[in-house]
Amino acid sequence: MAPTLASLVAIFSCMALCSLMRASAASKLRVGFYAQTCPRAEALVREAFDDAVRKTDDIGADLLRMHFHDCFVRGCDGSVLIASANGNTAEKDADINQTFEEEAFQVVDNAKASLEAACPGVVSCADILAYVARDSVAHYGGGFYDVPAGRRDGRISLATDTSENIPRHNFTLDQLTRVFARKGLTQSEMITLSGIAVYIGAHTIGIAHCPAFTERLYNFNSSSGVDPTLDPAYAVQLQQQCPTAASNTEVPMDLPSELGFDNSYYKGILRNRGLFTSDQTLVSTPAAAAQVKLFARNSAVFKSRFAAAMVRMGSIGVLTGSNGEIRSNCRAPN
Repeated sequence: MAPTLASLVAIFSCMALCSLMRASAASKLRVGFYAQTCPRAEALVREAFDDAVRKTDDIGADLLRMHFHDCFVRGCDGSVLIASANGNTAEKDADINQTFEEEAFQVVDNAKASLEAACPGVVSCADILAYVARDSVAHYGGGFYDVPAGRRDGRISLATDTSENIPRHNFTLDQLTRVFARKGLTQSEMITLSGIAVYIGAHTIGIAHCPAFTERLYNFNSSSGVDPTLDPAYAVQLQQQCPTAASNTEVPMDLPSELGFDNSYYKGILRNRGLFTSDQTLVSTPAAAAQVKLFARNSAVFKSRFAAAMVRMGSIGVLTGSNGEIRSNCRAPN
């Protein structure tokens, strides 16, 4: 049955209202939110991160992607941190989140413990995650940026919510653009954030496991075993690291600077060395390719736009004011 004019008006009115409500909530976030209530909030989070990165030097890749996954499912409400319980499978245990190391969740737990000792019931887990993602970027050379805070924590976490909200490693440019558009982000912001967005690790830092990309190396289609958009020499190198489609070896995502936050990710794409389909697809249209080329030649522009895009992403679907809660334990609702 075709929708009536009245039903269409109702749908678009609801969409407009929801958009205004999201914008209103995001506007309540501000830099220095805890200046009076918990002055050392950001310093305590940074201390927890510094302690962790001394033990596990690539932990920031997980923390950065964890913030992304949190924001894209139910908004930036810390729901990715909640543990499964009472028969409910939480986001944390969804297939796409199984590559997060337990140590990454422990960083948030440690920061929360310090904050609860200093100023109990004040700093949300969602804000901790936003702060520690920023600290990860700064640690690896991406530069420091101010994080508006004031998020409150959600109480719901469902593994089933991840499937339609988090982009996958084999997405095309159109698919990636649509997923980001649903979150109020532009294609330009998607390209800017693609270095952290998809599947395993933050692409400009971190590692991947062979099954995430071996579809491009073996039996790609009926006429070619290897994805023709993949640089042949790079394909041979990857086949040596992943000798079968079922290999589970760890492979650096951004080999020239595995633990450096820079623009080499975009340089690799221009050389047909994007590891995933979702990487190489960023040059599939002239407009998208132009942005990749800009970032590849100008690291300062990339880092500046990345910081702005992270702040925008960090405002998706936030709970503020009297909505949500401040969890005392990041792994469980109060």
